[in-house]
Amino acid sequence: MKNSRRSFLKLAGISALGLGAKPVLNAFASSDEHGPEIFPNQEALTAKRWAMVIDTRKFESEEDFEPIVAACHKIHNVPKLKEKRHKIDWIWIDDFKHVFTYQEHEFLDDRVKHLPFLVLCNHCEKPACVRACPTRATFKREDGIVLMDFHRCIGCRFCMAACPYGSRSFNFRDPRPFVEEENKEFPTRMKGVVEKCNFCAERLAVGKMPACVEASNGAIVVGDLHDPDSNVRDLLKNNYTIRRKPYLGAGPAIYYIV
Repeated sequence: MKNSRRSFLKLAGISALGLGAKPVLNAFASSDEHGPEIFPNQEALTAKRWAMVIDTRKFESEEDFEPIVAACHKIHNVPKLKEKRHKIDWIWIDDFKHVFTYQEHEFLDDRVKHLPFLVLCNHCEKPACVRACPTRATFKREDGIVLMDFHRCIGCRFCMAACPYGSRSFNFRDPRPFVEEENKEFPTRMKGVVEKCNFCAERLAVGKMPACVEASNGAIVVGDLHDPDSNVRDLLKNNYTIRRKPYLGAGPAIYYIV
């Protein structure tokens, strides 16, 4: 009886993966020399380990960040909900004292102390969210991008509890009625699903830079952290940068020039 039940569950799981999750996994999976062609577009942007550098010196006020947040949320069908407890954020703005709690002190430079900071998923080298997810709805690609398969998410929110950066949002209600202008090229979500920044994986796959990069006028740069000649490595070599909670050992891939 046990073997029969186990066989049935195994078959059902394979069927669900093939019918429900295959489109999403194919779109955002990493390259595999033994598998199908993952990046059908020859113009796809690739890296061994994607990373982002945000130059905070190029921002002066919260208004400077608004076009960046708007660009990200628009193309990813992020709903606009008025209730704070229902709010969905892929990228948002917060104060230094909340973003870098371990680095705040009474003699902090006034510019840094009062400057808002962009916050998003850190696409960690060792993501706790991936380890916590019981259905593998959240997974890490070989190039370092941490993604969500919305079809496999069961809404347990274990990943939210595991994430030390508060980078995930939960759809407590159906988000679709609150999407002002739907982007037909990106999937909408449903009630009971977790979501977050995906490093614009769908744009990288067709040779485009992330939306936040395009909207930042050069203040945000992405590139290959493992390429010594990449733009991000050049910025890290010539500027002092900080990351969020690096002492946790997660290995965040988002760097801030201060």
